[in-house]
Amino acid sequence: MNATEHPADGQPADGYPIDGYPIDGQPVDGQPVDGQPVDGQATTPRTDTTPSPAPQAAADQADLLRRARRNRPAAGPRPAAPEDGPAPLSHAQQRMWLMEHLGQGGALYNVPLATRLRGPLDPAALATALTGLTERHAVLRTRYGSHGDQPHQQTDPVTPVPLRTVDATWEDGAGNNAPALLAAEAARPFDLAAGPVLRALLLRHGPQDHTLLLTIHHIAVDGGSLPVLAADLAALYAAARDGHAPRLPQPGPSYAEYARGERARDAELTAAADARAARLAGARPLPLLRPVPAGARERRAALHTAPLTPATVEGLRRLGARHGATLFAVVLAAAFATLATAAGRTDLTLGCASGQRLRPELRRTVGLGVNTLAVRTDLAGDPTFTDTLGLVRAALLDAQQHHEVPFDLVVERLGSAARGADGTPLLSVSCDLVHPAEPLTLPGLTSENVELDLGLAKFGLALLVEDGPQPRCLVQHDRDALDEATAGRLLDAFARLLGAVAEDADRPLSALPGALLAAAPHPAVSALTADPRVVDAAVVEAADGPPLAYAVVRGPVAPTGSELRAALRRHLAPGRLPRAVTLVDALPRLPDGTPDRGRLPGATPAAADARGPLDTVRTAFGELLGTTPGADGDFFALGGHSLVAVQLAERLRTRTGLPLTGLDVLEQRTPRALAALLATREDERRAARARTGARPGASARSRAGTVLLTGATGGVGAAVLQELMAQGRPVRALVRPESAHLPALHGAELAEGDLADPDSLRRAVEGVDAVIHAACTFTEHVVDLAAMRALVEGWRGGPFVFVSSIDAYGRPAGTDVAEGGPTGEPVSPYGQAKLDCERILFEAASAPDRGPATVVRAPIVWGPHQRLRDQLRWGSTGALYQAALAGRPITLPTPAPDGRPGWYGASWVHAAALARALAACVGEPNPAAGRIVNAVSGHVSWTDFGTELVRLLGSASPLDLRPDADPELRRPWHYCAEALSAALTPEPGEDWRSVLAAMVG
Repeated sequence: MNATEHPADGQPADGYPIDGYPIDGQPVDGQPVDGQPVDGQATTPRTDTTPSPAPQAAADQADLLRRARRNRPAAGPRPAAPEDGPAPLSHAQQRMWLMEHLGQGGALYNVPLATRLRGPLDPAALATALTGLTERHAVLRTRYGSHGDQPHQQTDPVTPVPLRTVDATWEDGAGNNAPALLAAEAARPFDLAAGPVLRALLLRHGPQDHTLLLTIHHIAVDGGSLPVLAADLAALYAAARDGHAPRLPQPGPSYAEYARGERARDAELTAAADARAARLAGARPLPLLRPVPAGARERRAALHTAPLTPATVEGLRRLGARHGATLFAVVLAAAFATLATAAGRTDLTLGCASGQRLRPELRRTVGLGVNTLAVRTDLAGDPTFTDTLGLVRAALLDAQQHHEVPFDLVVERLGSAARGADGTPLLSVSCDLVHPAEPLTLPGLTSENVELDLGLAKFGLALLVEDGPQPRCLVQHDRDALDEATAGRLLDAFARLLGAVAEDADRPLSALPGALLAAAPHPAVSALTADPRVVDAAVVEAADGPPLAYAVVRGPVAPTGSELRAALRRHLAPGRLPRAVTLVDALPRLPDGTPDRGRLPGATPAAADARGPLDTVRTAFGELLGTTPGADGDFFALGGHSLVAVQLAERLRTRTGLPLTGLDVLEQRTPRALAALLATREDERRAARARTGARPGASARSRAGTVLLTGATGGVGAAVLQELMAQGRPVRALVRPESAHLPALHGAELAEGDLADPDSLRRAVEGVDAVIHAACTFTEHVVDLAAMRALVEGWRGGPFVFVSSIDAYGRPAGTDVAEGGPTGEPVSPYGQAKLDCERILFEAASAPDRGPATVVRAPIVWGPHQRLRDQLRWGSTGALYQAALAGRPITLPTPAPDGRPGWYGASWVHAAALARALAACVGEPNPAAGRIVNAVSGHVSWTDFGTELVRLLGSASPLDLRPDADPELRRPWHYCAEALSAALTPEPGEDWRSVLAAMVG
């Protein structure tokens, strides 16, 4: 089952629904809604047999309806006939186009309709009917290209629709291959620019037994379109089979005409969006959800279901009738009540879908005519469920009155307020009432729906009720946004609450079922234990502020508490983030399994009060905010803002000598929490010094062999730091103040500075015995050159190793590139900057008081560090990754026909191997003193790389070998790496397939 959707905000189209499960095919609080579920769950409008509402309720409903119609924007004249040439995209289409354009669509917006057909099927007539369907509804033969950065839709001439027929019989008598064929076809992505947006597959099980699968991209249809297409296809099939002209009603306006009409009203809609944004001011995302990983991802879904009795659904329907509300409004109220209990918050905003076909002539228009509604309700004061229903019903009606205002315009008006502080979209939770899918019916055949679940989630969380012969309650969630255990408890609470209010809706929310959810573990526990290096974890709530977390870790390179807390920022809302993560050897627990607070460091109130330089923090607050707060004074309530947070962090760093960032201030907010964080970092620094033998206050000169490392917080630098520490070498790490807590936890001496600050570089290099310069801006080449000059000015002895790039070779004439060989033209600006830095270093090394200089040219660095994983997502390599992720063809260069080398691929080096090589260059003996050498782990062809990407991502992308592929991929060079070959010898897990798997996953 493929529930609601996830389209866009400031990163266009990521995090907000396009339609999802629309409202229940019947009037919503008096307003007709013509929207139906898409994702393979087509529904049919039905006659509501609910008893008439009580007279007073009916009068109230009629009054609401009159007011709604009075306030509804005028429909205006029907747009003129469509103009020639491309048409603009509607707002809903543009959000979906952006998703695809950014590589975030894939199969997420495929609409598969599968039907088992038994009887004498005429495939030729079916093919003719499908072609007639595209002739009748031009949106099915429309492509979506762009001119510059502006998308448009262009309708193609009518051409026959290919009906691909596949034999799907039993294989070896062991199993049927039909499900796999259907799943693969349903999940195959579309190319919106090339078209078509409709595919047809016919599986033949026997002479009179077939399965028809129509897969349509959502940009061309919505739930309201599906009954129209089904009826038209049946009529066209009958006409083709029997040899007569089809008898069909007049179609509605073309979708291009609809899009032009909507765009003509943009000024009016934009003004209306301001009012909707004001209605959502101050709204926050549901705190149950954790932030999802950035960038393109699969959005894998999990679905939990629980049966409902028909009596429960009828009880809910009668409850709605007594209060002038639809069954959907009752279900929505139950979702609000469940989530308010689960989240411990009364002000909630949920999303639902609304149809855009209130004009009668649009009822037979096929296209994407839906919009997202944001429904906001505050359930403060423990209302009864009856009162809750009234509040939700009024909020729903208010939202429905503005159903024509595109939600993407509202998101633009909200700006940063459209997301929580952790990036979670405001509308990350949806609710809907759905119906069992109806099969396509063709005359002379019996039809049976075939359910296809693409297993993808468009919302972080969806609470659904399926109203049918076997009603059920459903909770679907994005696996990245919510854990399975919490989702299961939500389902149980939602189902039990529905059953309870169907019998008695006059109880307050606090008296309704839902207490089971309170037993859910803190989300930080799930997030911590998801790290394979964490053996056990616990969270202890604190009465005086954020909770405290504890973790038991393992492994030779186990994470520190601050590293774990930094990782939690990506998974938890700020309000759920522990003030600190403390590492312990084992978790003391009571007989019932709960943590023993008395034996956990810092868990008792007295210990918490004693932790940290509380007076120092309070004093700094007072100096910058004008008043000295208590231990729990809130930074924002005292008038703090982002600039003051940066100033406060700098002041506290200076006074305590501990790393602290403005973000820490914004997240911790109170002096007590900041003091606890500083105390934790002091504890971790003390432990790191004990491991490495460093003494507080010791100078770098007193520790022989100190190595200055630039770029210590990057992917390469982190590996080098780890290698040097493992060898027992003292390290001075150049770091920006905001990143100072990262290398400090490894026991490194810190030198705060930046490549753009030459004075900080001169201070950092003073007194060290070796330099490994691994930092680089990549794009600000002037800064890179000035940084190199500053470093060599202060360098007085010992080896200096510069991490350069194979881009410095340019495009050599041969295929085997010797270490330090000549540079071939052309050279990229990045490669030229590296050459210039190399020249500055070797000129400085010629002075008699300098040590040996080594240049290590490296290719793409592979490894599991987040900075290195990002390399898969940009540049030429990123284009291949994004194509595989979206299921598009992976375009690779063919061997050149003119006799040039036929091998094309990438040279690469594992981060750990590069770290070993760099450490060897500051050791004795130095195998590369005074030389330009290469650090290359191996070479992988683009075909092997693409094939492995497809396998790792579970993609259906074919490899497309073309002579016009990206010229940047035409790299036939093999780089020799002889001088450092011993250090570069791969260790277990450093083969290219293993490290690529780590970078992908």
